[in-house]
Amino acid sequence: MSKILTIILSVLVLYQGWAQSEMETAVDNTLDAWHKAAAEADFEGYFGRMTQDAIFIGTDATENWPYGAFKSFAKPYFDRGRAWDFSAVERHIFFNDGGDTAWFDELLDTWMGLCRGSGVLTKEGENWKIAHYVLSIAVPNENVNELISIKSATDSVLTQDFKSRYKIDKNRK
Repeated sequence: MSKILTIILSVLVLYQGWAQSEMETAVDNTLDAWHKAAAEADFEGYFGRMTQDAIFIGTDATENWPYGAFKSFAKPYFDRGRAWDFSAVERHIFFNDGGDTAWFDELLDTWMGLCRGSGVLTKEGENWKIAHYVLSIAVPNENVNELISIKSATDSVLTQDFKSRYKIDKNRK
């Protein structure tokens, strides 16, 4: 009896590993195709891989783009024949227990040097779609003070503006 149970458990573990690998490949392919669509200025291919309520957060503090606003912002870049060319050099993908939500982080080779992307994908039918994406510029720790100095004047103005528009309750739990 214990041999049968061992065999059944082994098959289940192998199947779970195969299913996880298939899902990782599908998410990986979606992200690669999304980045490729931007590099090739394929507007429909790029935005077709995002959910209709997706959010794109860019490197600038003011770049928190809902789907429609991001499409409007990005359209001129795509219209000129080339948007941006990012390619992953490292990526980690994780899934919820239901297998319908994935989150990831990736290190990207870009015109800005190394950047970090992270986000969430959801499964819509048979397709994975990007629901949330955050892009940040990777700054070496030894250069942080220099970067702080460069950003300080702009950050000061933006911080005051954001504080006046968004009342965040510091005591909420």
